[in-house]
Amino acid sequence: MGKVKTEQIKNLGKELMKRFPEKFSRNFNENKIMVDELTEGASTKVRNRVAGYLTRTVSSTRSQSSSDEELDE
Repeated sequence: MGKVKTEQIKNLGKELMKRFPEKFSRNFNENKIMVDELTEGASTKVRNRVAGYLTRTVSSTRSQSSSDEELDE
């Protein structure tokens, strides 16, 4: 079974990445704190899911960019 993220989680995560790309890292706990600060009224469950989505997104984009750099060399 795959991991399914609701559209709400994806949309909120994409919006936060678009507005504040430098504030997120590969660390889930740091991302959780940032999501909590940047969103008002989000439940703990939504905050954690968005933080997890952002962690995966940041990890995959950074690993892809480092792979691209290795290919260029």
